[in-house]
Parts: sequence; C-alpha cells; structure tokens
Amino acid sequence: MSAIVELFGNPTGATATNWHNIVAEQGCPYTGRRCYKVRKSVPEMSIGTCAVNYGRRNDLIVICPARLLERRQIFVDCLQLLTSHQPGNELHLISEVPVPGGSVDYFIVSARGGNAKDFVGVELQTLDTTGALWPERQRTLKELGVPRSDSEENIIKPFGMNWKMTAKTILMQLHHKIQTFQYVNRKLALVVQDRLLDYMTREFSFSHLAEPPS
Repeated sequence: MSAIVELFGNPTGATATNWHNIVAEQGCPYTGRRCYKVRKSVPEMSIGTCAVNYGRRNDLIVICPARLLERRQIFVDCLQLLTSHQPGNELHLISEVPVPGGSVDYFIVSARGGNAKDFVGVELQTLDTTGALWPERQRTLKELGVPRSDSEENIIKPFGMNWKMTAKTILMQLHHKIQTFQYVNRKLALVVQDRLLDYMTREFSFSHLAEPPS
C-alpha cells in the first residue's frame, strides 16, 4: 500500500479518477491554484502530496497547510473569535499579512463602511517531512498508471516526520507574533492536526493552557 494518501487533493485509493489529467494540471482544489509545493531542481513540477500514512500504526499525517483549507471550515470556526463583529458587517479574508516577527497566514476581518472593526489572525501549521518522499510519490504514480519524468521510484529510502523542529518552529513564531496581537487586544488562532498537537502537549508544558469555552 502506498504511503501517499492524497495527491493533488485526490485520494490515491480512488482508482477511477483520471490521474493523468490531475497530475498534468498540477492543481490544488483547496487553493484553486497550481500546487505551490515544487521540486527545487525542477521548479515547473509540483509535488502535490497532501497527506501520507506514517509509522507503525499508519497514522494519517497532513503535510501540506493548504489541506487544512477544505470547505473553509477553519475560517467558519474562527468567526466566534470576532467579538466586535455585528450583523451587516462585511467579512474579508486576507492572506499573508506581514506583522512584526513574520507574517500571518490569514486574517479574517470584520469591516463596516470601509473600516476594519475587528479581526482575528489564523496561522496554519502541518508537519514537515525528512528524508526521501519523492520516490514514494513516484511509486504511487506508477501504481496509478501515470508516466513519470524519472525512474526514482526504484530508489528505496525512508522518509520521516520532523516532529521536533516543526513544533519548535511554530511555537517560536507564535511567541513573536502573539505580542503584536496582545498589543492591539486581538486573537491569533493556530490550526494544527490533532497528531501534531498531541506531540506538542507531550513534549512541551501545556498545563497553563485551558480548553476553550463550549
């Protein structure tokens, strides 16, 4: 069984899918654009891997932040954080907004009369991989009957999950960015997969954090 669970937004187990067209178009259904994850050596080629099975339990691990945008559910869930939003206000979604300490993936803005009345920041984080995932991707294409641009499916090298570095990176980013949000008395939401959150709670101190009100 292939370790690649989803490719260009499509489950690899869907054999009736027209994989030739999907791979050729290189589109991402979650952004509506071409998959932005490309090979450094061949920048015109998108990788397209959204999620993988990993570990002895074959846990499904999301490795692309765009995968978290399905149905835009995360933004709907964050609307309750707009405490000053009122009926009649316009809602805007703005991506890649620079702030001190980096940039925030998305801002949900409640506006009226051309002026922002409230906003919440939304930061996405998925797991980074280590090792060689490309040969696994190419083996998946071979199983699906899709021509490959190379023969790297014959390379047998393992890939892994960079749990520690991923967790440290997002926590450091939050540490820097949250100061800006605290200064303007606004909220910043972090969207992660439950498996990454489980790792973070085991490896770092989360005892001072509380469950959100129901």
